[in-house]
Amino acid sequence: MKTYKSAVIGCSRMGGFIDHETVGSDSIVPPYSHGAGYYACDRTDLVACSDLREDVMEQFGLQYDVPKERQYTDYKDLIAREQPDIVSVATQPEHRTDIVVHAVENGAKAIYAEKAMAASMEEVDAMVGAVERTGAIFNLGTNRRWHRGYDAMKEVIDSERLGALNSIIVYQNTSLFNGSSHNFDLVLRLNGDCPVSWVQAHLPEDSRGGLSNSGDFSLLEGDRLLEDPSGHGIIQFENGVTAYALLSGRGSEFEVVCEKGVMTAIENGDTWLLREQGSPDHRGRNAMVPGTFPHFEHASTTLAIIEDLVHSLDTGEPPRGGVRVARASTELLFAFVESHRRGGARVEIPLKDSKLYLLRDRAPRQPRYAP
Repeated sequence: MKTYKSAVIGCSRMGGFIDHETVGSDSIVPPYSHGAGYYACDRTDLVACSDLREDVMEQFGLQYDVPKERQYTDYKDLIAREQPDIVSVATQPEHRTDIVVHAVENGAKAIYAEKAMAASMEEVDAMVGAVERTGAIFNLGTNRRWHRGYDAMKEVIDSERLGALNSIIVYQNTSLFNGSSHNFDLVLRLNGDCPVSWVQAHLPEDSRGGLSNSGDFSLLEGDRLLEDPSGHGIIQFENGVTAYALLSGRGSEFEVVCEKGVMTAIENGDTWLLREQGSPDHRGRNAMVPGTFPHFEHASTTLAIIEDLVHSLDTGEPPRGGVRVARASTELLFAFVESHRRGGARVEIPLKDSKLYLLRDRAPRQPRYAP
């Protein structure tokens, strides 16, 4: 079977070294970084990398056997000379759109883009246009979409063993572009990627810099977001399901509430619980009793994302993610900010004429080169 040439643009934490920060985790199965995923996949050959920091690239090359002559400070040179089939774009979102657009317009057949998708809805739409125009395959690094535990949860929802889905609860939504990009994609996935009708959100006063007394962001300069804010709110789907994104402090826990039962993922998927209706109590009420959550084998979600792209390249079938799904979850990030700007008013989806953009003034984080 064909082996696909792959390249990583953005060699830092998720690009190449995040595995060193997750050693001993029960919920994150290696390989986790993009580079580690390609290195482990028997259908991909990691041929090149690109980063503005030569010292980071040097360490990436040592880690994944990428020779010095295939390490590029200019990603355009990499694409022109190496002609990779799959390009990972693991930069920050502020830099991602130009790279993705250039890659697909110059021969890349598949893109694995780190989340959040882009820094503005204008950039998101430019990315969607380029991917669809060229016929490229696209997956966003919202790993829970490929997590076997959430696959099992979705299978129970779809079977209606617990009755119809009523609501989904995200207990710790964290910052929008970093954490909510994962969370919003997951609630879309669990609800069958049903379209959203509206969102209503609030960004608390301690949201990465605070709010002024007028309710305007002190970290918002015109339409420019100077930092990644935390937010909580409501997501209302067209099929009547409601998702609640909380900032409860409870940790990375997710719950689906159905007519006849509840399923919960605790501590980022370390523990999985199912409760269902038991015998009526003395007042005739149906009490919840422990049930059995379906068994599943833990596996690398990063490797699953790459294998999904490979399957699409092999067969022409669409990936589990796709550029439109990525757009849908990213739109919710900007809608949350817009709702807060409007005093917590409901914001209809699709979000129209959004001028918001994320542009932070910060130095890149230094990756950890060893566990």
